[in-house]
Amino acid sequence: MASESPARMRRAGAFDIRLIISLLTGVYGVVLTIMGIAFTDDAELEKAAGVNINLWAGIGLLVFTALMVLWAVVRPIRVPVSEGDETPAG
Repeated sequence: MASESPARMRRAGAFDIRLIISLLTGVYGVVLTIMGIAFTDDAELEKAAGVNINLWAGIGLLVFTALMVLWAVVRPIRVPVSEGDETPAG
């Protein structure tokens, strides 16, 4: 019996889907937060029962984004490296 060497692993990096989702929700969160702070008037607040929904939705998206990025940093996805996938250094 030949013993197999353990598979070499590398991080998924920028191709981690959690980072792509975080980028998208982060952009939406920033836009909604700015809209809620700068462009909300009294008529829009009356329509939403006195709640600045753009501001709160933007803050919620930014919190979600921070949690997704934290998750991707703390628990990175490991991808096995095959012999042909290695790139030469230099």
